[in-house]
Formats: sequence, structure tokens, C-alpha cells
Amino acid sequence: MATPLSNEAVLKTLSRVQEPDLKRDLVTLKMIEDLNVSATGIQFTILLTTPACPLKDQMEADCKAVLAADYGDIPVTIGMRARTLGQKTGRDLLPGVKNVILVASGKGGVGKSTVSANLAVALAQTGAKVGLMDADIYGPSVPMMFGLQGQRPEMDGDKIIPIFKHGVKVLSIGLLIDEKQAIVWRGPMASNALRQFFTDVIWGELDYLLIDLPPGTGDIHLTIAQLLEVGGAVLVTTPQQVALADARKAAAMFNMTSINIPMLGVIENMSWFTPLAHADERYYIFGKGGGRTLAEEFGVALLGQIPLVQGIAEAADQGQPVVLHAGNPSAHYYAQLAGSLAQQLSVRNAALVV
Repeated sequence: MATPLSNEAVLKTLSRVQEPDLKRDLVTLKMIEDLNVSATGIQFTILLTTPACPLKDQMEADCKAVLAADYGDIPVTIGMRARTLGQKTGRDLLPGVKNVILVASGKGGVGKSTVSANLAVALAQTGAKVGLMDADIYGPSVPMMFGLQGQRPEMDGDKIIPIFKHGVKVLSIGLLIDEKQAIVWRGPMASNALRQFFTDVIWGELDYLLIDLPPGTGDIHLTIAQLLEVGGAVLVTTPQQVALADARKAAAMFNMTSINIPMLGVIENMSWFTPLAHADERYYIFGKGGGRTLAEEFGVALLGQIPLVQGIAEAADQGQPVVLHAGNPSAHYYAQLAGSLAQQLSVRNAALVV
């Protein structure tokens, strides 16, 4: 005999469904909203912790399974809405930004800026409000990757308005100077310029602000650690041993007492080469398993492995991040990466709330 229908009974049933990452039930986490129970069906909304949640289909299936077990073949309609978690204490220069994520690398040439650009667009494709700040003062490449060469951001009084492109708010020093001009600044000058990217820019409400750091370690990294509440850092490396050696130094920097920024995980770029005409073939031209080894060494997640596929560089040169090209295999990997990153950040934020 089916259980009698009521809001209280349905909530009790749904309390048997756990959020897969947080390991607590949906009712306790207050993730069930707009519940409407009648003899003709059950309707409610699951409040996701991030628009990029990779496990929303699993939660929907689990909810339908327990409801069917208690109430039989009754129509169930489940909506999804996101409320991105953030962690702020009030000292931040960016009160409207829920999560600041640093994208770092131990050395240049590992594709950090390409990963930053594609990751930002991939997060925006999930419905999140995303910003990308190019903090590589001496070698800004984000303007080219977004097709913004020669463009200048608009002003609102004495404040800068980031340029909106591909669903992302973008700002770079390369948008404020002539693209052929060399930036020859001492560390304090670069740090002061970076400070203005926080104090003199209207970022507005964002779920995620990705900051593309310069390679290595230095003044820029220290400045950001001192100025902002950072949700976490991701480290981009290739499987190559020389890249891993430098990546270890960057990871150690985030663990320093004076910086103390949590690492959300490792992104292994150029993990293998795959010819477009033979999508099932993999050639490990830079070695194999280096990113996973680094992640295990520091006790963090391997967030994703991005293959080297023809079209990634061409897309960046054309101002069209490859994640926009659904036919390219890399688009799928970047979508997975966005979900993994949002997942790790949600788990961390939820743990801090608890």
C-alpha cells in the first residue's frame, strides 16, 4: 500500500537522498524548494550548489527512485536551480564575487592561459556568472584568446567596466596599453597596477572570478594573497618531468604560512596527442601520469586531463576558445573540467559553512 501523500511525508522520503559530494541528505541541506504535493503529482526544485554540478542527473534519478518506492507510479516533476556557494568574511575587495580561483603554473609554456580561457567559458556555459582577470602583467595573452585585440574597456566615471565576451567578463593589462608595447616594470609597479584591477574595476556579481597568474612565483602572487579572499588555486602542468619539478614549487608556495591558499587540484594539459581523424588513438608525447602523481603527492584531486588536439591553438589565435567548438574533442574535456572544479569548490565551501 502506497504511503499517504503530504508535504511532510514527501520530505521524509526525500531525506533518504544524499548529495553525492557533501554526504548529507537533500532535506537537511535545504536543497529542496517549491514543493507542491497533490493527488495528480509531486513537483519540487533541487537547489544546486553550483550551475556546473556534474551530479545533478544522479540526484534527480535518486529522488525519483525513492518517490516511486513510497508512492508508486505518480508523476514527478523536478526542476533545477543553482545557488553558488561562496565563503566571505568581509575583508575582501570584491564583495560581489562569491569565489576567486587562481590558475597557476610552475613554468611558462604549459598552456595555463589557454586552460584559463577555456575553463572560464566552460563555466559560463553552465549558466554561472564568470569573470576572467589576466594577471600576467608582463605577458598578457587573454585579449588575443578572446579576440579583443585593439579594444578598450568602457568607463563608468573613474571605474573600468570589463569587456563581456563569450559569456565572460574579461579584463587584462593588454586591453589598456598598445599591444606592441613592452611592459618593463619593477615588481612594485606591477603590483600597484594589479591592485587597481580590484579597486577600480566594476566586476559586479560573479559566481567565479578566475585569475590567470604569471608563471612561477613572485610579487603578483603575494599581492593577490594579501588583497583577496581566495577560494582556492588550481595548478596547470604537463606530464613532462621538467614541468612537474617547477609545478611542485608553485604548489609549495600556496602551502606557505604567509600565503595559505588551498589547492583545489591539478589540471594536466597536453596529456596526450590525439589526431582529429583518429579520435580513439593516444600518443603520450610528453610522458604519462605526471599530473596524477603530482596531485597524489599534495593530496588534491586530479581535476582533468586535456589532450593535445589540432584546433586548440588555432581557436585561441582566432579569439574563439576551443570549448565553443562542440565538434572538437577538447570541448568535452573542458566541460568535464568545469564540473570537477565547481564540485571541489562546492565541497570546500559547504564544509566551511558546516
